[in-house]
Amino acid sequence: MYTLYVVNKAGSLLYHSDFNRADARGMGANERIMLASMFHSLSAIAGKLSPGADRSGIHVLEADTFRLQSYRAPTGVMFVAVGAPGQTNLDVFLRKVYELYADYVLKNPFYSLDMPIRCELFDLHLNELLQGSAF
Repeated sequence: MYTLYVVNKAGSLLYHSDFNRADARGMGANERIMLASMFHSLSAIAGKLSPGADRSGIHVLEADTFRLQSYRAPTGVMFVAVGAPGQTNLDVFLRKVYELYADYVLKNPFYSLDMPIRCELFDLHLNELLQGSAF
């Protein structure tokens, strides 16, 4: 597991975290915001162009150097995980992250919707999820 992004339904970056990346080259905040917004836009366009019944956008993107998987929650918030090529169970991981988001961010009385996520309990339980699993 390389990176996790949480993007709101308007395409704004709410949260990001890098995991286990010794080679993380200091992507700036502006670059992360642009990346999240671009993925949100591409996913929306893909959903519009999709000929099938599922028009929710991009779910999985596989490349030679990474695997990107997304999960759009019923609230419209998108969770995006970037992992190693061939990494499995990212969909399960994203659903568990959504559960943590619902439990520790949305139930936090000091959190305002669509604002950047700064919640110690969310960070703590997210790290526990990563350490206690094969992600």
